[in-house]
Amino acid sequence: MTASGEASLDIGAWLHGLGLQQYEQAFRDNAIDAAILPEVTADDLKDLGVSLVGHRRKLLAAISALRSGAAPDAVAAAPIVERRQLTVMFCDLVGSTALSVRRDPEDLQDLIGAYHYAVAEVVERFYGFVARYMGDGVLIYFGYPRAHEDDAERAAHCALAVVEAVSNLKLAEELQARIGIATGMLVVGGGASEHDVVGETPNLAARLQSLAEANAVLIDKNTRRLIGGLFEYRDLGTVEARGFEGTVSAWQVLSPSTVASRFEALRASSPTPLVGRSEELKFLLRRWERTKKIGGQVVMISGEPGIGKSRMTATLAERLLEEPHFHLG
Repeated sequence: MTASGEASLDIGAWLHGLGLQQYEQAFRDNAIDAAILPEVTADDLKDLGVSLVGHRRKLLAAISALRSGAAPDAVAAAPIVERRQLTVMFCDLVGSTALSVRRDPEDLQDLIGAYHYAVAEVVERFYGFVARYMGDGVLIYFGYPRAHEDDAERAAHCALAVVEAVSNLKLAEELQARIGIATGMLVVGGGASEHDVVGETPNLAARLQSLAEANAVLIDKNTRRLIGGLFEYRDLGTVEARGFEGTVSAWQVLSPSTVASRFEALRASSPTPLVGRSEELKFLLRRWERTKKIGGQVVMISGEPGIGKSRMTATLAERLLEEPHFHLG
């Protein structure tokens, strides 16, 4: 790599492109810049806290590419800017200021590193994306770079799991997290080094986090609407959120609910009519009539997420209310 190429390489963007953004703060804390990066060894990576063999091999292969002058795809690719709905989570460590007073800086770095690793591990399990580490704060996206129809639901489950994982860390200090979650339309991309987004949603998530008690998860009204009855809540009413006009509605997510049907938990009290599925519904009703005459039938309903499979099944069940049948949930 040329000297100019080294100068233009952003360490954060490089790590994000490899999917190893959880190590960005460690690289920055240890002054690993574009000039030093090509000389980093496996032992250096261990010292930086890269404990997983797979992650070290991935980093070493990318470093080798840098030495040979190959441009990493993540850096060479032009940034894509798009508008999409994201659920944003902001996670913070409770009492970090007091920790910094009590602990030696190196001990504190180990604590923060263990906390970051625990959060990143849980986020990856729920297919979220760690966008940025800010000291003891962690900014997380659900819906970018990969979108799922249940991103808000994933975020809520993830938040509860993060709180549990951080509380269960066996360290010199007992750690606790607090989390805020908000959902909204954002302009995302373009800022490759930090995966910046433009919109008020991250600020709202951060404000909700600041209002949360230790080990609590607070959500905004958009997230609450999307996850419906899938969780148990404590309604906090309206709260003051610094930087926002007036007040905002907030709920604390307590636990997953015991609702038997995910569809019933999510649908409105008066669902909209089923549109554009008359032929499919007629087919199902014909199968039902055939079942009554000659015996059992099996029908598999498949399709893309969100296409209305559960809605159509529920409509069929409504049509059969007056007929004797047994429903397996």
